[in-house]
Amino acid sequence: MEKNLTTGSVFKNIVYFSLPFLLSYFMQTLYGLADLFIIGQYCQVDSTTAVSIGSQVMHMVTVMIVGLAMGATVMIGQAVGAQDRGKRNRGIGNTTTIFALVSICVTVILLICLNLIVEVMSTPTEAVAGTRYYLLVCFIGIPFITAYNIISSIFRGMGDSKSPMYFIAVACVCNIVLDYVFIGACGLEAMGAALGTCCAQIISVLVALVAIIKKQMIAGIGRADFKIDKAIVGSIFKVGIPISAQDGFIQISFLLITIFVNRRGLNDAAAVGIVEKLIGILFLVPSSLLASVSALCAQNNGAGEHKRARQTLFYAASIAVVIGFIFSVIFQFIAADVVALFTDNKDVIVLGDQYMRSYVWDCIVAGIHFVFSGYFCAYNKSGISFIHNTISILTARIPIAYYASVHFKDTLYPMGWAAPIGSFISVIVCVIAYVYINRTKSDKDSNI
Repeated sequence: MEKNLTTGSVFKNIVYFSLPFLLSYFMQTLYGLADLFIIGQYCQVDSTTAVSIGSQVMHMVTVMIVGLAMGATVMIGQAVGAQDRGKRNRGIGNTTTIFALVSICVTVILLICLNLIVEVMSTPTEAVAGTRYYLLVCFIGIPFITAYNIISSIFRGMGDSKSPMYFIAVACVCNIVLDYVFIGACGLEAMGAALGTCCAQIISVLVALVAIIKKQMIAGIGRADFKIDKAIVGSIFKVGIPISAQDGFIQISFLLITIFVNRRGLNDAAAVGIVEKLIGILFLVPSSLLASVSALCAQNNGAGEHKRARQTLFYAASIAVVIGFIFSVIFQFIAADVVALFTDNKDVIVLGDQYMRSYVWDCIVAGIHFVFSGYFCAYNKSGISFIHNTISILTARIPIAYYASVHFKDTLYPMGWAAPIGSFISVIVCVIAYVYINRTKSDKDSNI
C-alpha cells in the first residue's frame, strides 16, 4: 500500500521504514542459517561445506537481481514523491515484464554453466557432489526467487516495507519446516537444503500474489502498463545496472576469497562459510538502511525535498556506526561460542573465531558507505557506488585476502581484515564524491 514519506520527522521515517526491512532481511538470512544449522545436526562437514559454497554462489545471483531491482524501487519512489500515478503504474508493469524475461535467461545460463561454476569455486573433492545438487535445485528456482524480490522492490518504492516482511515471514517458517523434512527425515543432505529454500520461495510468491489480488494492493494498474516503455526501462536500468554490477563485483571478490580459503582445506572452508552467514546477520542493519535510504531519498527527490534527503543520509549513517560498533565489540568475546552453534569440529571453531574477530569490524565502516550508496541511487548516480566498490575491491579486499591466505597458513585472523580495510577506502571515496557534487548545490536543485 502506498505511503508518502516526504513529510514528518526524518528520524521517525527512517526507523518506521527500516524496521520492517530489518526484519525482512533477518528472516531472509535465517534461510541460510537454518540450512547450515540443520545440516550441521544431521550431516558431516562435507555437507556443511557444500551448502556454504552453494549458498555463496546463490547469494551472488540474488544480490545482483536485487541490485538491478533497486532501479525499480528508485523510479517508483520518485513517481510516488512527484504524485505521478501513471508513471508509477507503468513502472510497476514494466518491472514485472522485464524481470520475468531476465529470470528465464539467468536460469538457462546458470544451468548450462553448473559444472563449470563448481570447478571454478575450487570446491573440495568431498563436497563436489553436494554442491552440484544444491546449485542445480536453486538454479531451477531462480524465477521464484526473482519474483519475490521484484514484488518487494515494487512495494518498497511505494513506501510500503511491511508487506514484503509478511511475505518473507511465510517463506521463513516454511523453509525451516521443510529443511527438517528434506534433510532430517528424508536424508537428502545438501539437496534437501536447496529444496527447502526453493519450495519456501514458491509458497511466499503465491501468498504475495493472492494478497495483492484479493486486497487490491496495487490499484489502478492495467494491461497497457505491462507493455515495454523504453523511457521507463531506461530509467530502471540507469540505476539498476551499476548497482547490479557493483554487487556482482563485490560477490566475485567474496567468491575469490572463498576460493583462496577452499584451497587451504575443508576446515578453513567450513569456518569461512559459517562466519559469512553470521556476518550476513550483522550486516542486516546497514543493508536495511541502504534500502531504506534509497527509497526515502527517492521520494524526497521526486518531491524536491533535497534537504530532507541529506538529513536522511546523515541520520542513517549515525545509526549504522553506533550499532556496528556495538556488534564489533561484543563479538570479540563471543565469536567462538556462536560459531560452535553450527559445528562441533574444534578446528573449525578455532578458525571461525579468528576470522570473525577481525572481519566483524567491517560492520562499522561498511555501514557508512552502504547508506551513501542508497543516497546516490536515489539521485540516479549509482555509478558512484560502482566506482568506490571497484576501487575498494582492487586495492584492498582481494590483494589483502590473497596475501593473508598465502603467508598466514595457521590462522584466518589476518584475512578477516581485508573487508574493513576495503570498506574504509570506500568511505573515503564516498565522502569525496558527496562533497564534490554538493559544493555548489542548493536545496532547490533537482540533483543532489
